[in-house]
Amino acid sequence: MEMTINNKEERYERMPTSKMLLWIALASITMLFAGLTSAYIVRQAEGNWLVFELPKMFWVSTIMIALSSFSMNWAIQAAKKDNTKAIVQALLITTLLGFGFVVTQYLAWGSLYAQGIYFSGNPAGSFLFVLTGFHIAHLLGGIIALVVSLYKSSRKAYGSTNMLGLQNCALYWHFLDGLWIYLFIFLLLEH
Repeated sequence: MEMTINNKEERYERMPTSKMLLWIALASITMLFAGLTSAYIVRQAEGNWLVFELPKMFWVSTIMIALSSFSMNWAIQAAKKDNTKAIVQALLITTLLGFGFVVTQYLAWGSLYAQGIYFSGNPAGSFLFVLTGFHIAHLLGGIIALVVSLYKSSRKAYGSTNMLGLQNCALYWHFLDGLWIYLFIFLLLEH
C-alpha cells in the first residue's frame, strides 16, 4: 500500500513558482483588458462616439504577431530536440516580428493622427489609444523576455532537459498574441 502512495506522489509534479506567478500575472492582465473593453462598450452606449475606419496597419500587425507565434513554437520544438541553432533562429525571428508589430502599431497611430483622431479628441480615439498602448507596453515586456531568452539560448542554456525559461517566455508571448487578436476583433466589431 505504501508503494502505491509513493507512486502517486511521484506522478504529480509541483508547478514551478515562476510558472505559477506567470499565470497570476496573465490573469491580472486579462482582468485589466476585460475591464477596459467593458468600459469601452459602456462609454460607447452613452453617445458622442466618433465612428472611423481602423488603420490598415492593424491588419499587418495582426499577421506579424500571428506569425511570431509560429516561430515561437518552432523554438520550443527545437529545444525539445536540443537544436540550439534552431532555437536561436526561431527566437530571433520572433523578436524581429515583435519589433515589427510595434513599428506597425506606431504607423497605425500615425494613420489615426492623419485622420484627426487623437488621444484626447474623442472617447473613441482615447479608448483605442489606451487599449493599443497598454498592449504595446505588455508586448515590450515580452520583447525583453525574448531578448533574454535569445541571449540564454545562444549560450546553450535551453534544451530538452531545461526548458522552463523558454516555456514561460513562449506562454507569455502566445498570451500576447491571443490578446491582440481579441482586441483587434473587438475593435473591428465595436468601433
